[in-house]
Amino acid sequence: MHWGTALPLGLLVSGTWASGLAFSNSTLAKCLRDAGTIYSTPDLKNWTTFNSPFNERLVFEPAAIAVPETAEQAQKALLCGRQENLKVTPKSGGHSYASLGFGGEDGHLVIQLDRMNAVSVDEETNIATVEAGTRLGHLALELYDQGKRAISHGTCPGVGVSGHVLHGGFGMNSHTHGLALDWVVGITVLLADGTIVETSATEEPDLFWAMLGAGSNFGIALSYKFKTYEAPEEVTVYSARLPWNKTTAAGGLEILEDWARNTMPESLNMRLAGGNRQANVEGAFIGDHKGLVEALEPLLNATGGTLTSNQTLTWVKALEHYAYTDLEQTYPYDVHETFYSKSLALTGLSGQAAEDFADYWFNNATKVSRIWWFQLDLQGGKNSFTENEDTSATSYAHRDKLYLLQLYDRVFFGDYPEDGFDFLDDWVTTTTSSLSADDWGMYINYADARLDRDTAQQVYWGNSLAKLQTLKAQYDPEELFYYPIGIAPAA
Repeated sequence: MHWGTALPLGLLVSGTWASGLAFSNSTLAKCLRDAGTIYSTPDLKNWTTFNSPFNERLVFEPAAIAVPETAEQAQKALLCGRQENLKVTPKSGGHSYASLGFGGEDGHLVIQLDRMNAVSVDEETNIATVEAGTRLGHLALELYDQGKRAISHGTCPGVGVSGHVLHGGFGMNSHTHGLALDWVVGITVLLADGTIVETSATEEPDLFWAMLGAGSNFGIALSYKFKTYEAPEEVTVYSARLPWNKTTAAGGLEILEDWARNTMPESLNMRLAGGNRQANVEGAFIGDHKGLVEALEPLLNATGGTLTSNQTLTWVKALEHYAYTDLEQTYPYDVHETFYSKSLALTGLSGQAAEDFADYWFNNATKVSRIWWFQLDLQGGKNSFTENEDTSATSYAHRDKLYLLQLYDRVFFGDYPEDGFDFLDDWVTTTTSSLSADDWGMYINYADARLDRDTAQQVYWGNSLAKLQTLKAQYDPEELFYYPIGIAPAA
């Protein structure tokens, strides 16, 4: 259903310009001013406040940043971009590893949505309406405060709901409750032609399918409808040390894979965290200490692991445990790091691939003095909510993968070194060298800007790609919503 039609640019009503911003004479600035939205351009004194990426390794210069407070303002801002022949990029939280919320290159009109962060829960249906600039921590608190409700989502409270949800949304409850996108039942979408449409499994179903897995390529999500679940009363967070070294790690990965695939209970959520010569499994168990011990016992007995810490908490306290900061995050958001990251989505990590991964870990990675780590998230298995969801319901391409692997290499001072990229690139190449193409891909929420477009499309969207390219040609043939590692329209 169309919620609104494209507004002729000549009919844009003038609005109140945000106080404290210096005047700019550009036609784009005038259009944004007439649209009634807060905005900034490179010639204004507050530009660096707005143009401030999470990953400071990748700083781009947009043509302007519009900061709408309503769907109508967002719609008018998009039309300003069209008028100026600019690419238009939505930014929800701005936490993209590849600065894709700033366009992934210079010259885009960025539509920053973080002022649109209202959350409301229907008391009868428990359906939550969530504006697209909401950050995950704010979302979690609002859902809990409005009836002790929850959805599955990631751990970082400053991440925006849109970038997270529209491309998967794995988190510390995904083995039990699936991905964040599994809880979406409707999206209000601003399209490239300036129209606003409602999407769901029954309204614009192809667009809805595309948005859930590849949404940044198809439109600007303005708000969501989420089904919710009752937040559990008890969650036990834990960490266990695994006594792995260069001779035992590959065998340990074999044990972990068999257990994750066949034994790991649905109520247990886990990731393998690795660093310089150490390995731990950590996560959240939906239940108490006794249940956790029973769930972990087969794995720890087989690997010689030791439960080193555990604590039974409320739902909100458990979220805080893995947030490492306050959950309440809206704006301004001033968190920055300088890093390079890679990802893999893997059907498994055993045999030669496990040997190669472990060899690189202990023989190569341990020689790197920067702050690096990896997380191997246990997404799948026969008892996993994520694996058992309908693979055809969304365009998320990795529901068949047992693991999501994130590799992360950070510097605290200065620029990331040019010779640093080979470290993670080679780790990925080494790990996948013995695998078939069907056995691995990559996860766009850990985006890598160094990939070429053809490779990026294939590894991020796999078997969904052909249909996504066809739909791109239908909904955005001129690529208004372009970024360098995004989906290209079918010819």
